[in-house]
Amino acid sequence: MPEPSIPFVILMGVGVVFIGLICIILLSMAMSAICRSMGDKTPAPAPAAAAPAAPAASAGNIPNRQAMVAAIAVAVAEEMGTDPAGIRILSIKQL
Repeated sequence: MPEPSIPFVILMGVGVVFIGLICIILLSMAMSAICRSMGDKTPAPAPAAAAPAAPAASAGNIPNRQAMVAAIAVAVAEEMGTDPAGIRILSIKQL
């Protein structure tokens, strides 16, 4: 049996790789289309009653606010590698 030439082997390898990549692209596009078509089958349920709103965060709700601000400033300074005295926290919001 004769040995295949080097250019033939290179072209076959490159061809197989690109055909494989094209197949992966086509399969991912098909799966994306299938997932999109199956996604919005059920309508969102209507809220029966309005949920009570969470109380707004105010300065009075946080005991030891200055200690908390200092702890946050030290943690941020430690992460940044700077001095905590140079960090100014302008506002704190509850998430």
